Amino acid sequence: MELQRLAADAPAADIVAAIRADGGAIVEDFVAGDICDEVLADLRGPFDAVGRSTENDFNGYTTLRVNSVLDVSAASAGIVGHRPMMAVLDEILLPHCQEYLVGSCTAIEIHPGETDQALHRDDTIYPLRIPGMELQASVMWALDDFSTENGATRIAPGSHLWVDPREPGPDDAVVQAPMRKGSALFYLGSTFHGGGANTASAPRAGLIDTYCLGWLRQEVNHYLSVPRDIAAGLPEHVQRLLGYGLYGGSLGYYPLDRGRVPPPDMKGGEMWEWQPDGT
Repeated sequence: MELQRLAADAPAADIVAAIRADGGAIVEDFVAGDICDEVLADLRGPFDAVGRSTENDFNGYTTLRVNSVLDVSAASAGIVGHRPMMAVLDEILLPHCQEYLVGSCTAIEIHPGETDQALHRDDTIYPLRIPGMELQASVMWALDDFSTENGATRIAPGSHLWVDPREPGPDDAVVQAPMRKGSALFYLGSTFHGGGANTASAPRAGLIDTYCLGWLRQEVNHYLSVPRDIAAGLPEHVQRLLGYGLYGGSLGYYPLDRGRVPPPDMKGGEMWEWQPDGT
């Protein structure tokens, strides 16, 4: 069994249908390769400087991670806020919220010698499960070519439909998701997945972005992890994904809120009127 693969110009409804059927699906060549190259170049220094700071049994000991990609790569905003990707997420998440948010934005570089990561569900960070409602969805972007040898993500197809609480067993199918640079693997928060073992001679790098319902607490505090002067320079829809803006007219209230990042030198007690031209 393999996950379904769709072309970059496939209708969002077709991509969503594939995701709902198996718990995940691959969209090939979804973003230009030069954007991947630019993001990966931005990440090289942070990978080398802090990539090993989260080593443990779960994350691995031959895998580098950068946990706040928008802080170090302006180019990554074109992936985090990729409009065709959001059209897919709209169909999955918006039936249960007015808008959704970026939960986390993590670059992962799996090096040779890494073993299979434990299969897990991302939505276990939330202490509830509501049948028929996905609390979050994830998109793994290939910044390099992913292969079965260099650690392509592993997925347990159909695991999003498991009702009884259980872990994947020896009789459950697990498939890998090899894909070309620029392709994207969508999977639901309720789908069991994990990084693959790297038995190749070179690393592979990916960018995994999770998106949660707008009324949930985000996994990462983006107000602190992405400095305000950097956030202020991001596209407005990416600012809203980070959480700058009222949800439903009440959640996240701030007196200065005008749906965008306040000027970096603005203090909490000052008043600011955002004008249509952004001033």
